[in-house]
Amino acid sequence: MEMDATGKSKGQWVFHGTFDRTVDYLSDHSRILEFNPFCHKVEPLDREESYRWHFRVTDPQNNPFDVIFNIQQETELLLELPEELGAMNPEELTDEMIEQYTIGRKISWRHLPASETIAMPEKYLFEGKATADLLILPLQGERTKVDFDLQIDVQFILYPAFRIIPEQIIRAMTNAGMSLVMQTATNKMFQSISSDFGTIRQL
Repeated sequence: MEMDATGKSKGQWVFHGTFDRTVDYLSDHSRILEFNPFCHKVEPLDREESYRWHFRVTDPQNNPFDVIFNIQQETELLLELPEELGAMNPEELTDEMIEQYTIGRKISWRHLPASETIAMPEKYLFEGKATADLLILPLQGERTKVDFDLQIDVQFILYPAFRIIPEQIIRAMTNAGMSLVMQTATNKMFQSISSDFGTIRQL
């Protein structure tokens, strides 16, 4: 029986580093995914700022299975223009104006549909979908706030031993377990990143 599982994780951290340094660091997709304990490989794809994650996890019976995620990374500059400039064409903004009115950046990870079939359930290989937003905001004292929000969806084959459990119960158990795993992985990832910033405080 096929089962859809959804895992969510989120959190807010304060980096003891400048806004520009934090943005540059978190924009390095491959580097920060190396800190995720379930991600054993990140490879670039043909499109610009697109990547394939290779995750390996274990099921409740301690059997390993692999999940592939194709990701498109996008970066958005967040500006807060004064009212008199609100109707201005964005292309007319000067570098000085952009620097003056920048209030943050948002890095987004979006699911990138694969051009070929990835999932091979008979080999315990599945394709997942991941979406995430990293909202990065400057703070006083050369500190930076990072608001992280991630959702992962995976469709997999349920082992026969679990089919005797009512579907709504096993679905709730699976989603709760997956969210716990993803939140733990997120916390470990940011704790590992802190080694390059001296300290990161979780809010």
